[in-house]
Amino acid sequence: MIGAIAGDIIGSVYEHDPIKSKDFPLFGRSCCFTDDTVLTVAIAKAILGDGDYRRTVWETGRQYPAAGYGASFIDWLRSMSPEPYGSWGNGSAMRVSPVGFAFDTVDAVLREAERSAEISHNHPEGIKGAQATALAVFLARKTRDKARIREEITYRFGYDLRRSVDEIRPSYSFDISCQGTVPEAIVSFLESDSFEDAIRNAVSLGGDSDTLACITGGIAEAYYGAIPRHILCKVRELLTEDLWLSSERFREKHGIL
Repeated sequence: MIGAIAGDIIGSVYEHDPIKSKDFPLFGRSCCFTDDTVLTVAIAKAILGDGDYRRTVWETGRQYPAAGYGASFIDWLRSMSPEPYGSWGNGSAMRVSPVGFAFDTVDAVLREAERSAEISHNHPEGIKGAQATALAVFLARKTRDKARIREEITYRFGYDLRRSVDEIRPSYSFDISCQGTVPEAIVSFLESDSFEDAIRNAVSLGGDSDTLACITGGIAEAYYGAIPRHILCKVRELLTEDLWLSSERFREKHGIL
């Protein structure tokens, strides 16, 4: 899940200033963690605890009120009894990577991904995006087989993963939907040759960069293993103590390098 957090931080400076190139400073001067990181850690904390995604996401999100949430999710956080609001947004996919690391069967991964999504993003596309992302993380971790990941995700979810990053990039633009984010993020991983290359692919698409790179980063970490030290050190520098310690506890519990 540190891979997802690193992707969020790296992509944060390009969310509203998109680029169409892989040639950019890995950590811009104003890079920071956003809601993608906060909610990814919240899902990890729920898994470490009692599995109550709704309560843990609500409590953790309220601790970081200026993290950059969407308007509907802000209303969800402000409610004293938050209910799902039919969202198909990519928020369900950006926060789900811990599920792919923590559970050890396909059925469990799909079930928990749905549970984590439906607290807010209970539209079929919101659930589908979370499940596809979590399953990609799980398969990357278990099989290290990109061809199988492409085949399984295409078969189960109908996403078009045949396109290349170069084919997607020219016409791609900012898109907050799961259906317009998750396939592109997975392709960014599938075409990569390292963790850093995967993140650069995602950011270079010029879309919702922090979320694209967050989704890609979780899958890439599961596939490539240990995060490069210079990236890990920068993530540690930029996270609050609470977010870092929660991430570390999750990594230790689930044997993530």
